[in-house]
Amino acid sequence: MSLSDELQAMQSTAARGHNLVLVTPPAPAYSAPALAGLLGRLAGTADVALVLCPSAQLDEWSGLATLLSVGTGIGIQAAHGTARAQRRLKEGALQLLVAAPDTALALVRRSALKVEALVGIVLAFPEAYESDEALSALMQDLPKDAQRIVVTAAGERQQTFVERYARKALTLGGLGPDATAPPAVGPVRTVSVPWHQRVSALADVVELLDPHSVAVWAADRSRAAEITRVIGDAAGGLVVATEDAPAAELVIAFDLPTLGRLTQLLAVAKEVVLLVPPGAEGYVERIAAPRRALRLPGLLEAATHAAAAHRAAIQKALESTAPEHALLVLAPLFERYDPSLVAATLYDLWLNAASAAPTALPDIPATAKLYVNVGKQDGATANDLVAVLTKDVRLDKAKIGRIELRDAYSLVEVPATEAERIAAAMNGMTVRRKRLSVRVDRGPSRPPERGSDRGGERGAGRPTDRGPARPGARGPARPGGSRPPSRGPATPRKPLRR
Repeated sequence: MSLSDELQAMQSTAARGHNLVLVTPPAPAYSAPALAGLLGRLAGTADVALVLCPSAQLDEWSGLATLLSVGTGIGIQAAHGTARAQRRLKEGALQLLVAAPDTALALVRRSALKVEALVGIVLAFPEAYESDEALSALMQDLPKDAQRIVVTAAGERQQTFVERYARKALTLGGLGPDATAPPAVGPVRTVSVPWHQRVSALADVVELLDPHSVAVWAADRSRAAEITRVIGDAAGGLVVATEDAPAAELVIAFDLPTLGRLTQLLAVAKEVVLLVPPGAEGYVERIAAPRRALRLPGLLEAATHAAAAHRAAIQKALESTAPEHALLVLAPLFERYDPSLVAATLYDLWLNAASAAPTALPDIPATAKLYVNVGKQDGATANDLVAVLTKDVRLDKAKIGRIELRDAYSLVEVPATEAERIAAAMNGMTVRRKRLSVRVDRGPSRPPERGSDRGGERGAGRPTDRGPARPGARGPARPGGSRPPSRGPATPRKPLRR
């Protein structure tokens, strides 16, 4: 099957809602026809689909989807956190959500994303997901008739994954399970660069190698204007190619090529440079050898400046504060390990925490639960509580989380930063003719549910052997099951003689 035939089959299969497996290099651009087919199904409907991808590729996938959906009115959101996505999902303003699996699962638990209502899901490069637990939790509620599109750069290694999540799907590209991998080709030079810095890295490569002629190969022309603007005419004439690259002293692969395309680039160029984003290292090892890493001055200088800034921050903290509490925590470690090793370990933890901040949902607002003293036995419903919160307290409906109705009380999730204010505002209001008593829930000190083993009448608990007995209550049973004999009714005393 030719490339044009594959692209046509990709788009038509996706547009019909059939399951599809795409084996491509690790770049979202190759999946444009399949994504266009899925977006065509969403246009003019209220249906919602989901793209799950590694967190580093969120902007790449959302940017591609936005470009393909121009003029369709489809709402698209890259969920770097949950706050904005949660609001837009509850408002019905989103039809395509692009998120990492952990973020999508957080939205499901906040009742914003309904997996059971999805019409399609794209599993983009699952081999680069941080964990499988979130994906398993999401897929177990996905309807059987929902479309599944799997995009992978390691098709021959993803047979079990495909069998589990996209059974009987049409597979396009890549190798079959029994095929032998062709030998890698080279030599090439590689540049490790984040996804969002690929365009700026082109100028650094040209500046460092200073070729007489340069061509940039890309999987599509969506970034051609950016590439031309960044490099300009500094290389004595720039060509941006998406098919066969022209002869040039230097060819830079903006998107990672297939093995066949890399062979063509090597045939026409004196030197080939591959831009390698995070997670694509394994693919490059399979298609290219020998490889030589190219360090860009801009990236190296940025790393040097970052290290200097970190040292300055640590020095300032040492000179301005006295961390007594930290010393108490670390003192036992200083006795067991070399202090410099402890400091280096803490520095690594600090850097990891800083780099993980974007993927750790930085804008997820903390929530708190409000205890409300009305429940099912009072005839209260979730709509009653929502009405009080939105109309009387004037709380945005998107900020209301899960509402748990129990027999004697209710628990309502609200933003933790506003919990005290909301509780104070609700106190004294009425629901179903009952005056509300509301407080921020701190733990299990709530009225027991009716019919439970923990309590009898509403608002009062049954005494247990652990606590003090109430006045007049019978004591605990004696060994053997017997109890102290009852004294019986008191006999009247004889009047005293004077």
